[in-house]
Amino acid sequence: MEYIRAFIVGGLICVVGQIILQRTKLTPARIVVIFVAAGAILTGLGVYEPLVEFAGCGATVPLTGFGYTLAKGVIKEVQEVGLLGIFTGGYQAAAGGVGASILLGYLASVIFEPKSKK
Repeated sequence: MEYIRAFIVGGLICVVGQIILQRTKLTPARIVVIFVAAGAILTGLGVYEPLVEFAGCGATVPLTGFGYTLAKGVIKEVQEVGLLGIFTGGYQAAAGGVGASILLGYLASVIFEPKSKK
């Protein structure tokens, strides 16, 4: 049942992104920023945490989940070290994922030959 909930919630988040992409003139980059910011804002308001508990990876893997991770890191660091945590918490919480994506992106660029669009 956990997989079904993750699939449905993650799919609905992606459907919202696709609808925004097709129905507005927003660029994909702006939609990415909106999703990350929405995840952070909803986490700060206490709305996203119950969704994560319900859907698991279905709520943490999409872009809103990155905003969730940043916000949770900031909240934790502010509680532990004070206002300096505003600047350090998000970096500490997301460092592993960002580092892995950089490393794997580099490895993919070394292994595969890029092709330019015609």
